[in-house]
Amino acid sequence: MKYEILKLDVRDNIGLIHISRPEALNALNSRFFSEMDSLLEELRNNNAVKGLIITGEGKAFVAGADIAEMVNMDEAAAVKFSKSGQKTFRGIEMFSKPVIAAVNGFALGGGCELAMACDIRIAGVKAKFGQPEVSLGLIPGFAGTQRLTRLVGLGNALHLLMTADMIGSEEALRIGLVQMVVEQEELLNTALDIMKKILTKGPKAVSTIKKVVRKGIETDIDSGSEIEAEEFGTLFGNEGTEGMKAFLEKRTPEWEEK
Repeated sequence: MKYEILKLDVRDNIGLIHISRPEALNALNSRFFSEMDSLLEELRNNNAVKGLIITGEGKAFVAGADIAEMVNMDEAAAVKFSKSGQKTFRGIEMFSKPVIAAVNGFALGGGCELAMACDIRIAGVKAKFGQPEVSLGLIPGFAGTQRLTRLVGLGNALHLLMTADMIGSEEALRIGLVQMVVEQEELLNTALDIMKKILTKGPKAVSTIKKVVRKGIETDIDSGSEIEAEEFGTLFGNEGTEGMKAFLEKRTPEWEEK
């Protein structure tokens, strides 16, 4: 696929995905979802890319969904657009490799929803977050009502969703929406450093952590614990055994490619 919105730069086995539609503050449209779906599929089995960082070009991470595309939709078209975005963001969430959002600026509406689909969110000090849909007489359409509640709790989620308030990076950190706030000029380097640290760990274990945590949060603790036990067992006789032997032998593990 020819990419018009997304730019991929690979550094040290880390794929840097830049959303490049700055004239529209990187607003999400149907083309974006098609491109992201295609890029994730390309990278899924690409062993040269072991983790992803998503960021935006210009002063926005993503300022929302493309209102110019949505304004003339009827109910059926709106449902289809919502499900398209949900599918793409679920693909990011369930991607087997770690994904970090490096939030450089406005992350509003669909932009906040995109960041929430990533595993870890690092924000620049100038980043702004919010779900302003009710100001347009709408609600989030890309599973924002579901992920926001899981990340920041019911009260914080309802406050943001019903007031349409825009919050800064420090408030986002306080409520647990982001994991770290750094100076703007250090944003990408910080995200790269975190990803590099993750990539020194057992790749199968990291992938399994993603799967178990994502599945577990969607079920009860007993079912989640059963999933954990089964997946714990799958790491024996391969990567886990190598990691334990390396520990006992006081050497660096030799991880196999996933």
